[in-house]
Amino acid sequence: MAKKTSNRSNVISMSLGVGLATGLYGISFGALSSAAGLTLWQTQVLSLVMFSGGSQFALVGVLAGSGVAGVFPAIISSWLLGVRNGFYALRLNGVLQVPAAMKVIAAQLTIDESNAVSLAQAEPKHSRLGFWLTGISVFIFWNLFTFLGAILGENIGDPSNWGLDAAAAAAFLGLLWPSLKNLRSNLIALLAVVFTLTLVPFAPNGIPVIVAGPLAVLAVYALAKTTYGQKLKLGSDE
Repeated sequence: MAKKTSNRSNVISMSLGVGLATGLYGISFGALSSAAGLTLWQTQVLSLVMFSGGSQFALVGVLAGSGVAGVFPAIISSWLLGVRNGFYALRLNGVLQVPAAMKVIAAQLTIDESNAVSLAQAEPKHSRLGFWLTGISVFIFWNLFTFLGAILGENIGDPSNWGLDAAAAAAFLGLLWPSLKNLRSNLIALLAVVFTLTLVPFAPNGIPVIVAGPLAVLAVYALAKTTYGQKLKLGSDE
C-alpha cells in the first residue's frame, strides 16, 4: 500500500518541485494573456491578485474569443472555477489553525497545489509545512514566469510546443497517484476521467473537471448501495 509522505525533507522537495512545475506554466498564461490583448501590468495583476491558474486561463480565454463583449462571461467562468478553493478552505481551516491576522494570507495561498501537498502528508505539522511552502513557492514562481511570459508574448509561439501546458498537470498527477491505493479510489478516478472526457466537447474550459469529480463520487456511492457494495467495501480496506 502506498504511504503518505512523512519526512520533512520529502515535504520540502515536493513543495518546491510542485512550485517550480506550476510556475513554469505561468509562462504559458503570460503569453496567452498578452496575445488576448491584456497589457503587461494587467496580466501581472491577475497573477498577483486572482492567483488561480484555472480561473486566469478561463478569463483570458473568453476575452480572447469575445473581446470587450465577453467581460461578463469571462468573470462568471473564472469565478466558477475558483469556487473549489472555498471547499479546500473548509478542510484546511482545521489543519492550519492560523490566527485571524494570517487568514487573509492563507486564503490567498489556498489553491489546488497547496491543498494537494498538504493532504499528502501523514503528520499535521508536515501538512502545515506542505501547505505554506507549496503556496509560497507557487506564488513566487507563478508570478515570475507570468512576467516573463507576458514580456515574451507571441515571440515564444504556442506555449504547448514547449510542453509548458503539461507541466502543472504532470505535477498534480504525481500528487494524486499515492492516493490511488484501493478499489474505491481507483474507480472514482477512472469514472472522473471518463466523465471529464465525455463533457469536454460540450462544456466550457475547466468546467468538465469540476463537474466530473462530484459525479464520480456520487456514482461510486450509488454503486456501493447495490450488490457490488461489498466488493467496494472490501477493496477500500486493501
